[in-house]
Amino acid sequence: QVSLVESGGGLVQAGGSLRLSCAASGIGFRINTMGWYRQAPGKQRELVATITSTYSTNYADSVKGRFTISRDNAKNTVYLQMNSLKPEDTAVYYCNCNAARWPMSLDSWGQGTQVTVSS
Repeated sequence: QVSLVESGGGLVQAGGSLRLSCAASGIGFRINTMGWYRQAPGKQRELVATITSTYSTNYADSVKGRFTISRDNAKNTVYLQMNSLKPEDTAVYYCNCNAARWPMSLDSWGQGTQVTVSS
């Protein structure tokens, strides 16, 4: 169907930066909204940011002003630039996309990438 391959996680000190990337692939599918979600230990998965195919963005309040989501439609790739990282940003970050190939529409998830912010 549609596969998502993430990269860019790691360990960083508080105040540092990381950039996540996620490439989507799927024969004949049109990639619509792409986004990032995260799940910290013992917590539910939550929205971080989304971006539509026309570049409209949406952010969780907790990351506004620190994170920037962007995408390259030619490469079906979404990025998450994370600045001023805080220990509470520590989580597994998952890429998500909505893709369509008539008559199907489906949501796909990446395998997750660990982001750890030390204090």
